[in-house]
Amino acid sequence: MSVKNNELKPIDYAVNGKSLLFSKPLVMAIINLTPDSFYDGGKYQNIKDILIDIETKIEAGADILDIGAASSRPGSTETSEEEEWNRLKETLPKIRKAFPEIFISADTYRATIAQKTADEGADMINDISGGNFDSEMFGTMAKLQLPYILMHIQGTPQTMQKAPSYTNVVIEVLEILKGKIQQLQQLNFNKIILDPGFGFGKETQHNYKLLKEMKLIGALGFPLLAGISRKGMINKVIKTNPQTALNGTAVLNTIALLNGASILRVHDVAEAKQAIELVQFYKNS
Repeated sequence: MSVKNNELKPIDYAVNGKSLLFSKPLVMAIINLTPDSFYDGGKYQNIKDILIDIETKIEAGADILDIGAASSRPGSTETSEEEEWNRLKETLPKIRKAFPEIFISADTYRATIAQKTADEGADMINDISGGNFDSEMFGTMAKLQLPYILMHIQGTPQTMQKAPSYTNVVIEVLEILKGKIQQLQQLNFNKIILDPGFGFGKETQHNYKLLKEMKLIGALGFPLLAGISRKGMINKVIKTNPQTALNGTAVLNTIALLNGASILRVHDVAEAKQAIELVQFYKNS
């Protein structure tokens, strides 16, 4: 007889007097402060727009806000550290003050930005590079002891989609993540969330193989994040574009949930929340 999900002891990361509990999947809402993100870059004109959008997302069911100030879309120009922090330093404290209870994730691959955002009340760090772009990141996370999203990437945002190559994408991603987990654990750090890195140095087939085998990555013993929202892995298959990819996003988010995703990172919170509720009902029936 199989053990139901709710009979397993859930993972719980204590952070800033709060509890990030993975007893059921969570919704991470994307808040892009950049002018050039692939779907919603430049949507905000001022801090008022940002706070209104965040309030709407929280009311729709967001558990975590992922605030990014440096675009990582394929082919994007690298944002300088100064520019990234300039976008964050006024905005983040106002978000923290307005929404003291919500979990805030800082989407950055720079250790200095991770430290500064933590000082301003960020509860998590989401590093697209998995420590590849800044050798100080793992040490900083060990000091901060905030939950850390460890993502796999091949290449950089500037180069990652030029010619991604794997012999066996699932095994290679798995082994790289295992190695990085070991590095973090040697620093007495365990608040890890794993992200296969859909679209980050992968062809379409690579993405779907990873999606199909997510449970292998989940077997490493840490929560899994699925960041699929409106990405090319949807659009290249069903001939949509980022603006028309909501239905495709919902379908792949559902597959990710069935394959063990603990967090859905999305632009569209209400639809992700509905997917979670339906999958939870299905699993518990």
